[in-house]
Amino acid sequence: MRGIRKSFDGTQALKGVDFSARRGEVHAIVGENGAGKSTLMKILAGALQRDAGEILLDGQPAVIKSPLRAHRLGIRAVYQEFSLVRNLSITENILLGQMPTHRLRWLVDWREAHRLAEQKLAEIGFTGLDARSLVSSLSVSHQQMVEIAKAAVTRPTVWILDEPSAVLSQEELKRLFALIAQLKQESALVLYISHRLDEVFKVADRITVLKDGETVAVFPPLAGGRAIGEPGFA
Repeated sequence: MRGIRKSFDGTQALKGVDFSARRGEVHAIVGENGAGKSTLMKILAGALQRDAGEILLDGQPAVIKSPLRAHRLGIRAVYQEFSLVRNLSITENILLGQMPTHRLRWLVDWREAHRLAEQKLAEIGFTGLDARSLVSSLSVSHQQMVEIAKAAVTRPTVWILDEPSAVLSQEELKRLFALIAQLKQESALVLYISHRLDEVFKVADRITVLKDGETVAVFPPLAGGRAIGEPGFA
């Protein structure tokens, strides 16, 4: 992303941000509230349109005018605000638009659909959920699991995780970190937004710091055995 600018009602949220990341990397984006982290990632995911600048994927210019276009380019985002349909089941949310059918193509094969949904949850390490359950009956942390599984269906090459651990227990967090490690092995790019620096140091290969809508630094999480911000860090 080069020279990305975005204003809201005359206030500049992004002031010509440059950002780069590569496949097989966990790249954390950190900064105070209002620094522009989520705005930058929503532009990449097609949820917002940039005012200026350009996006390149694999070195080629990319025009991302909608989340659907981002999905087709292999980019999926999991936000703090869930996109789940609460009055539908886990299965229907995970396989939305991709439900398996019988030979009569208008008739859903529910047995196969539930099997596929539970398989997808198991693949990312989130087991123990009944795929037939309504999303409205789930805890917030379980809804987060379903949101991640929904994104995983298409095996995106770029994952945007916006504060994914905010509602997860320690055990669920371990599963999330295991999933992130798996994605790295599959050469996916994981863009990880978090205020929790202990998490960032555990999972990130590089860290980009935003402040007041600008990129101020890019660091490795550790240098000489010291974390960023500790005395003696260079």
